Amino acid sequence: MSINDSFHIYDTTLRDGAQQEGLNLSVHDKLAIARHLDDLGVGFIEGGWPGANPKDTEFFKRAQTELKLKNAKFVAFGATRRPGVKAADDVLLRALQDSQAPVVTLVAKSHDRHVDLALKTNLDENLAMIRESIEFLRAGGQRVFLDAEHFFDGYLSNRAYALEVVRTAAEAGADVIALCDTNGGMLPDELSQVVHDVLGASHARLGIHCHNDTGCAIANSLAAVAAGATHVQGTLNGYGERTGNADLVSIIANLELKKDMKVLPDGALREAFRISHAVAEVTNVAPSARQPYVGVSAFAHKAGLHASAIKVDPAMYQHEDPSSVGNDMRMLVSEMAGRASIELKSVELGVELGDDKSVVSRVVARVKEMESNGYTFEAADASFELLLREEIDGKRAHFFTVNNWETTVIRNEDGAVSSKAKVTITAGDEVIVSEGLGNGPVNAIDTALRSGLKKIYPELSKLELTDYKVRILEGRLGTGAVTRVLVETSDGEGEWSTIGVHENVIAASAMALEDAVTFGLLRQGRKPE
Repeated sequence: MSINDSFHIYDTTLRDGAQQEGLNLSVHDKLAIARHLDDLGVGFIEGGWPGANPKDTEFFKRAQTELKLKNAKFVAFGATRRPGVKAADDVLLRALQDSQAPVVTLVAKSHDRHVDLALKTNLDENLAMIRESIEFLRAGGQRVFLDAEHFFDGYLSNRAYALEVVRTAAEAGADVIALCDTNGGMLPDELSQVVHDVLGASHARLGIHCHNDTGCAIANSLAAVAAGATHVQGTLNGYGERTGNADLVSIIANLELKKDMKVLPDGALREAFRISHAVAEVTNVAPSARQPYVGVSAFAHKAGLHASAIKVDPAMYQHEDPSSVGNDMRMLVSEMAGRASIELKSVELGVELGDDKSVVSRVVARVKEMESNGYTFEAADASFELLLREEIDGKRAHFFTVNNWETTVIRNEDGAVSSKAKVTITAGDEVIVSEGLGNGPVNAIDTALRSGLKKIYPELSKLELTDYKVRILEGRLGTGAVTRVLVETSDGEGEWSTIGVHENVIAASAMALEDAVTFGLLRQGRKPE
């Protein structure tokens, strides 16, 4: 099980995180994410609200047999009994008991105005609902945490009642009372003062649950820990309603790396990058490149001045070693690049620069010239590597020549649209004419190019175009707009990105596709002509 019970990392991705706009998790998705969270080593995984909807009920039923957790304890979420109903007769409380989750988190009102307007009951009855619900679940053998909803707003409105909610829950047997900044409006200095006061006035074990509406969810969570909270709730990647919940990855990394607090099992933090991105694949929410610690840009360096310093000592422009969270340092090659950027990037790509000192100068000059014409190599490592190898070898890596291509797009009487491409290629001494169909002209050129070349290079059957992005750049000197195309290709074992720039979007796409196939052949171990 998890390291100890003195400090809790509590994940609510499957419940609170799933409330994010556009995020819709199946039962299978939730089971997959729970396994990833357990691999990260969180102490508690909140699975949802059994009894409230069929999906969560099914999830808890399947979790009993399909989830074998190594580190985490499973948590069911629900509300206190309804006003005027005995705890034993409350259907939803019974569902929490029937879930067989070892831990139950109950949400309760701690804001007097919400008790009056939302629950439509009186303050004393709300306290009885809290006390009796906790006692009922505890009597059945379950551990109980309480989420004091809208606590900070309630504290500012009626401090005495908010404190009474905490005391009542603690006296009834709740192990933790999590103070919730439900509207996400608090700031760190104010929040830490409240947590400090509540600890002194109640002597309860406190947790913290923050939303990011002021952009302070992580800072607020850390401020609560500094004030004495020993239980932190959040979601992986900061998923959640509105602007999201506190991002557990950043909280964990800050506690372990900055505060020297051991909150995960040994070595688990090094899995953070992998798990963050694995969960993003399941949720189908594109990961943020600028996410602290685990974003692909978190340790990416562009300025030539930075690169020069990093070459001497990476710590000069990095607050942590990227490997501490399983990430990597990346050098971005751009018009800002200097010699150090190119040298570090070549090491990253595994390309030997050799003894010719002029190679780096030539590459810097070419990059700056090409970027002035619309290229960008920051997101096109494969095209940059081909350029780098060309300057080192004195010639372009060459497997084939595209002599010409043409595309047609046809809309028939039924409204169906199809695309066809015809490509003429020279490879070795052979001229190949190949045709291809696709759901668009670019897809058709890709199909035609690879189907023609597969006769000579059968390994191209492994290649697949996985992403395609177009950006229209502003016109220059009275000319038309310039189109930049980025293509991402996979061979099943890795992915690479290539770029094409032209006034015509199809021509730019064809350039990027040529680079993609050329690089793919190099990856497969083919030697250029």
